[in-house]
Amino acid sequence: MAYEPSESTSDCTDTTALALKILVAGGFGVGKTTLVGAVSEIRPLRTEERLSRAGELVDDTGGVDRKSTTTVAMDFGRITIRSGLSLYLFGTPGQDRFWFLWDELSQGALGAVVLADTRRLEHCFPAVDYFEHRAIPFVVAVNCFAGARAYGAHDVSRALDLDPGTPVVLCDARDRDSGKEVLIRLVEHAGRTYAARLFDSVG
Repeated sequence: MAYEPSESTSDCTDTTALALKILVAGGFGVGKTTLVGAVSEIRPLRTEERLSRAGELVDDTGGVDRKSTTTVAMDFGRITIRSGLSLYLFGTPGQDRFWFLWDELSQGALGAVVLADTRRLEHCFPAVDYFEHRAIPFVVAVNCFAGARAYGAHDVSRALDLDPGTPVVLCDARDRDSGKEVLIRLVEHAGRTYAARLFDSVG
């Protein structure tokens, strides 16, 4: 599941031995661009465009009325977890009309982070279903917005009807250390998942 970056996304001075591809997914306005930008050690690539009146007919902006831009292709960033291991982060677009890009972005991905907002928890159902149906390991990261009611990881897991063993973590997408902990949890979870599948295949 190693990801080989192209010249357009690779730093010519990078000597990383292993690079893993991670998706950052979730509903519209949940904090995907914020998370990628917070943890990336390079200037993140963003494909944001301003929301228009024409988009009001197809985009559900309920609960995020102050949001003025949207990702139309992907966000891209990179973070070094430790010597010899880097993660290449691909933030997916959140609106339904851009979901056709998800299949392309998910090719070769080790796993995914599904960001969730407890005020609009139903908006992350499509991402959860997408990764469950494709057997791509993922963690649910609850982005703790100011003023939102606090829920525990167990409550969120039950509300989303997650498969047993799918991690749920609380985070602040604006905080680099918090975001890095989410990514470490994902790498650990994905490693256990693929090891278990390998064991089952030879058992």
